[in-house]
Amino acid sequence: MSAHGHVDLGHTVAGWTGTALALLGCTGAGLAVCLAWTPGIWLGLGLVAVAGLVTWLLHLAGWGKPSGPRPESEWDWRVRDTGAHAGHADCVGCRVSGPRRALASAPRPRSAASLPAADSSA
Repeated sequence: MSAHGHVDLGHTVAGWTGTALALLGCTGAGLAVCLAWTPGIWLGLGLVAVAGLVTWLLHLAGWGKPSGPRPESEWDWRVRDTGAHAGHADCVGCRVSGPRRALASAPRPRSAASLPAADSSA
C-alpha cells in the first residue's frame, strides 16, 4: 500500500511533461537570476508558459485525465483518455478550447442527493 492510500493521483503524460518543462524553465530562470542574465530570465519564464500550453494541449488530446476518480484499470500514466475529444464535465480547460467541448463540459446541475441535508430540528 502506498503512502497515499489506494487512490489515483492523476499521473499522466500531460502532467509529467508539463511538470518537467516547468521545472526546467524555473531552473533556467533561477540560474539566469544568479548570473544576472536578463534574457535568460525571460527565456526561463517563457518555457514555464510553454509548459502550461503543452500540458493543456496534451490534456485535450487525451493524455491528461478528467476530474474525479477513475477506474483502477486506467491508473497507469500511459493510459489515454478516449473521452477527451468530447470534453470533460466541469473542466475549465475543455470549456476554453472551443464551442464543441464547451457544450459537453458545461457545469452539470447538482442533484438533491449531493446537497447537504438541512437540519429540520429547529
